[in-house]
Amino acid sequence: METGSAAGAETTGTEPVWTGLPPGLLRMRRLLLVVWLGLTALAVGLLLGLLAGPAWAAFALLPLAVLAWGWVLLGRNWRSWRYAERADDLLISRGVLWHEETVVPYGRMQLVEVTSGPVERHFGLASVQLHTAAAATDATIPGLEPAEAERLRDRLTELGEARSAGL
Repeated sequence: METGSAAGAETTGTEPVWTGLPPGLLRMRRLLLVVWLGLTALAVGLLLGLLAGPAWAAFALLPLAVLAWGWVLLGRNWRSWRYAERADDLLISRGVLWHEETVVPYGRMQLVEVTSGPVERHFGLASVQLHTAAAATDATIPGLEPAEAERLRDRLTELGEARSAGL
């Protein structure tokens, strides 16, 4: 996957310049995975060890196996997310097993919002959500740095207003 580092980069020739998601999103998701499945493994091990015997406490290894599997899957999912700003539209690409590519024309955007929940704020992340007239084309770019999310919101709003004024 090729990622562009220049903010607001557009296409060069026919290929769009793709921008990947920052590593903070992967760190946040992996930490949440470790916390929840680690606590689950601990609870299962303690409960089964005390109530059914030490041999049954081995079932606490199941959440740990899911944790290891989830760790790898989160990395693959994070690497699959990318977006590209082109002259007339925004491309969002995601997915490992089922690859999805969403094209959002600037003139069709009705609302661009930046959201950040408490966990995202703690990790210094924000998401950009694009709303269009068709509900099926609503798109989200998760886990951006707040400055990049605001820059993208302002740019998309400006381009959307310019394109819709020409309709």
